[in-house]
Amino acid sequence: MSDPALERRSAIRASWAVGLAVAAYGVSFGALSVASGLDVWQTCFLSLIMFSGGSQFAVIGILAGGGAAAGGAAIASGALLGTRNGLYALRIAPIIGGPWPKKLLAAHWTIDESTAVSTAQKTLVGQRAGFWWTGAIIYVGWNLTTLIGALIGDLLGDVSQYGLDAAAAAAFLGLLWPRLRQLQPVVVAVGAAVVATVLIPVVPAGIPVLAAALVAIVVGVTNWLGAKR
Repeated sequence: MSDPALERRSAIRASWAVGLAVAAYGVSFGALSVASGLDVWQTCFLSLIMFSGGSQFAVIGILAGGGAAAGGAAIASGALLGTRNGLYALRIAPIIGGPWPKKLLAAHWTIDESTAVSTAQKTLVGQRAGFWWTGAIIYVGWNLTTLIGALIGDLLGDVSQYGLDAAAAAAFLGLLWPRLRQLQPVVVAVGAAVVATVLIPVVPAGIPVLAAALVAIVVGVTNWLGAKR
């Protein structure tokens, strides 16, 4: 029988590991956002309200290339990338429960990282702790580092040289690796990676992520290569 306290502590440790790595990446967003033409307050507003790293980078990337005239395309691209969070909500909603104010906050914090940490836990206690702790750590940390990056972006130079994106990816790999012990998760991981890689050069931003998610949905619904129920 599992120990709820132990499960909770394990989930919190995972939350800190992922949360700190991802939050540090906010420095890059802050610096790049200001470089793309937004001011400090607009940059911070995006992190506070949008709070979805992929969507935020998509917005500033398009604005950097097309300026204010590209605002419509930037919003559309960010919204398209954000639709994946709606898919995550289908999995997270039964875990959260509670009154609507709690669900409203949970909706804002339903991102890649909080979903990944939560669903990686084996018990409901661990799943809830993983979701809330990861969401809180990243929300506070991401907004603080966004402000720092926006204020000192000129001093940082080329932010890509610090490898902050690699730290976030490594944190995700740490969550994924223990689950690659059976054939089905390996097939999902490889299939999703191949689909995303093939589509990135030829379709708009956001589509590769959604297409990769469909791999997991198809394999899950059909239970292909999984244990027979």
